[in-house]
Amino acid sequence: MTSTSLPGGTFNLGDLTVTRMGYGAMQLAGPHVFGPPADRDAAVAVLREVVDLGINHIDTSDYYGPYVTNEIIREALHPYPDDLHIVTKVGALRDAEGNWPQALAPEQLRQAVHDNLRRLGLDVMDVVNLRVGGFDRPTPGSIEEPFTVLAELQQQGLIKHLGLSTVNAEQVAEAQSIAPVVCVQNFYNIANRDDDPLVDSLAAQGVAFVPYFPLGGFSPLQSEELNAVAARLEASPLAVALAWLLHRSPNILLIPGTSSVAHLRENVAAAALALPEDALTELNSID
Repeated sequence: MTSTSLPGGTFNLGDLTVTRMGYGAMQLAGPHVFGPPADRDAAVAVLREVVDLGINHIDTSDYYGPYVTNEIIREALHPYPDDLHIVTKVGALRDAEGNWPQALAPEQLRQAVHDNLRRLGLDVMDVVNLRVGGFDRPTPGSIEEPFTVLAELQQQGLIKHLGLSTVNAEQVAEAQSIAPVVCVQNFYNIANRDDDPLVDSLAAQGVAFVPYFPLGGFSPLQSEELNAVAARLEASPLAVALAWLLHRSPNILLIPGTSSVAHLRENVAAAALALPEDALTELNSID
């Protein structure tokens, strides 16, 4: 690992070194991640600020928009800096009503990878995550067939590294029996810690864990506890939540999203918040 001025330093996804402070591009599309943004120039500006800040890990998908987010990424950043790493996901699509039906059939997965490559203007994807679960939790069952499709595309030279999204430990193990996995992207935060054993298991293996919804699913009681710690530290609840994730384990990568340059800068500053031991103890007790 090398050093960086960004919070958390860096982590290796296989042979790719990424900043633990990343950026999730989902919010660059229109409302509900559907259609174009109200201000495309602002979306372009956010992406350019991402790179200017030193962030080299962008999380996206061709089904954001659909297509919109990847097209904006290409407009803003292509030709890409050599050290910029774009991670996408496949396994779903958007219908005309804006729903997110699964798209795990072999031909759908192949098409999705080619669509990501074409719209991003790439010959090979750095990382492709297979999204197999529901909105915020895994769906049990074998993922052998869809993951094998991605492993074949990797062997063809279209994908450098493979990852998973919204999966359980059994599915991770099944995928790893087919091809190496460099990251797992699941719903996880201070108040939703069912994946604690998985985080630790992946850390021991040198595999990244990428949480989404860092403030999602909090009860009023949990929010009160988080708010109390934030007030004592004179920080926002989001700052505390992001900083806690970086403290939780060295393999955790952050991908907070925003469509605002100012908010992007706030997120980076937030993740750098120092959490004293008493605050960490209190936060770790939230359940």
